[in-house]
Amino acid sequence: MRISIVLLLITSVPIYAAEMVQVPAGSFVMGCTANDTLCETDERPAVNVNVPAFTMDAREVTVADYRACVATKKCRPPKTHARNQYCNYDATGRDAHPVNCIDWVDAQAYCVTQGKRLPREAEWEKAARAGKQSIYAAGDTVSCQQVIANDGVTTGSVKGEQDGCGEDRTWPVASRAPNAWGLYDMNGNAGEWIANGYAKDALAQYATGNLDYPAKSNERVIRGGSWDEKIKNLRNSFRNSKPPLSGDTVYGSVGFRCAKEAKE
Repeated sequence: MRISIVLLLITSVPIYAAEMVQVPAGSFVMGCTANDTLCETDERPAVNVNVPAFTMDAREVTVADYRACVATKKCRPPKTHARNQYCNYDATGRDAHPVNCIDWVDAQAYCVTQGKRLPREAEWEKAARAGKQSIYAAGDTVSCQQVIANDGVTTGSVKGEQDGCGEDRTWPVASRAPNAWGLYDMNGNAGEWIANGYAKDALAQYATGNLDYPAKSNERVIRGGSWDEKIKNLRNSFRNSKPPLSGDTVYGSVGFRCAKEAKE
């Protein structure tokens, strides 16, 4: 296991164990970072949000993780590499890549088989920020040295391509350093499904304690940005969304990780 050291919880220091990170209860500032000039209207204004303690997967769910669930017949296969070159499932050499091309309902179903669930949006942003008020987990600027994305500069094995730091695909999970709380790929690699439906006014509701808002929505939130997006979409406060069922569309940019309530 990548994370095997257990640390005692002291004030705001998270616990690392069994490839999950325990995030302590408490409030944080959610939304537009003070010096961020790229914030959109649904990221403003920043608000104080109180979040109960929870645990979150240290890394995105991999193809190998998800295939094991499919083998038990408890999970439905996502769209495969044969369907689209950007889908990792059944692609040679991509077992350690994030599973992508997956619908929200299937991501949530996987988490349930693990005794977990998809993270709430406020939980996700608190975990991504890891106690800091920077634009990205690694600071106010990042490049392909810290994240898997299109930084507009880095090239690789695919000629003329900058997506995926020049590889035109995802990378194995945890290919870059984790944030301050030991969470990998919170910015970039695969965007991540969130439990919440999308609503423009969600931050104001979260500030009141309504962390499951809205009750109904045609789209589900996606956080973190992905391998084929510009760096600006990897900002900690950036909010994206898609319909929970992809239909004929291929969600090659989207994966997920799971969360659950913290033990008392």
